Order: sequence, then structure tokens, then C-alpha cells
Amino acid sequence: MLLHIPQVLSKPEVAQLRAQLASAAWVDGAHSAGAQAAQRKRNQQLSTDSATWAELSQRVVAALRRHPLFVSAVLPRHILPPLFNCYSGGDQYGDHVDSALQRDAGNGEQYRTDVSTTLFLSEPEEYQGGELILEDTYGEHEIKLAAGDAIVYPATSLHRVEPVTAGTRLASFLWSQSRVRDAWQRKMLFDLDMTILKLRQQLGDSEEVLSLTSTYHNLLRQWAE
Repeated sequence: MLLHIPQVLSKPEVAQLRAQLASAAWVDGAHSAGAQAAQRKRNQQLSTDSATWAELSQRVVAALRRHPLFVSAVLPRHILPPLFNCYSGGDQYGDHVDSALQRDAGNGEQYRTDVSTTLFLSEPEEYQGGELILEDTYGEHEIKLAAGDAIVYPATSLHRVEPVTAGTRLASFLWSQSRVRDAWQRKMLFDLDMTILKLRQQLGDSEEVLSLTSTYHNLLRQWAE
């Protein structure tokens, strides 16, 4: 499921975060990629050894956990600490698939990556190129969102970041292990949850709405790990 999550961060929150990134320590992004992906990756990444990374990472996780769309779509069991990247001067990241397991820099444990998330921190007009291209059975999807908005997509997706030919593209990216491993089951639960919310607005907690809510929780009970 490909889902746009609007306003994960407000504009003032984005501005504050970017002010801290401006004076932070950046390292070669290829160091965090696997041997195959490192050959295709050219960007800068915020050092995970810095206090800035620890603070900003926690802030992004807190914002995602507050957002009802993210919680409904991802059903996160564990959110790995977000990373931050910077693309400029022709930087790009060629076609790749995210690793199935990622190590949490905080506790050292490995987690399955079910869902990938990119949180945009630069406005689209601030840079040229830099589109996130996602491939699925329906073809290619070109994504370039407003600062503070996020895109959620299956970690199994082949994707890339096009070269940034002018300006600077800042973003945060992360992986989540979902309580529901199967992507199709997650989508069905999300669709059902959204339908229940719409029906509650129209009908209140009617008998039919309560019945659908019961079905949602029984399915989640059956599928959740």
C-alpha cells in the first residue's frame, strides 16, 4: 500500500528541525548501505553518533505515533530510529530494495522491515530533481511531497531517488516492523478502519458500525503477531 501521510510535522516543527540539521555532522551515506546498494548510493547522512541525531530521531518517531493515519496504515510493533539524509550537487540513489532486517541503533536488536517511510523536510520548489520513484505492479510512482508530509510504502518495493540537479533535498527515512506482517492484510485492515471512521461520522455508533468495529478487531486479533 502506497499512502500519503499529510502534516506529520507542522511548518514550524520542520523549520526548527532544519535549523538543527544545518549545524549537524554529516557523513557519507554509502556507509549505511549494503555492499550492493552502496554502489548506487551518493548522498550525505546525519551521523548516528551525534546528539542531534538522537534528539531529532525521537522527535520524528513521536510525531508519527501521534498521527492516526500512520498508526492505522502501519500498525507499528516497532519503529526503528529514523535516519536523515541530504541530496545536492547531483546526488542520487539508484534502484534498490531495503534490507529485510535492520539493526536498531538504540538497542542493537534486529527487526524485520515491513514498511518504509520517507518524511520530506524540503519544499518541492527548493530543489530540482530528487523525486522518490517507487515501482509496483501498477508501474512507477513519482513522489515529491511538501515539507512535513510523509509517504508510506512496502519495504519490498524497488525504489530510487532521482539526481538532485539544483538546491538541496532534506528528508528523514525509517522502517517499521508491523504487528501484521502480511501487506495485503494490513491494507484490508486499513480500508476497513477508514470505512468505520466515515460511517461513524454519518451514523454514529449504530448497530451496523459496532458490528464492523467488532469484525475489525477480530481480524486484527487473528492476524497480529
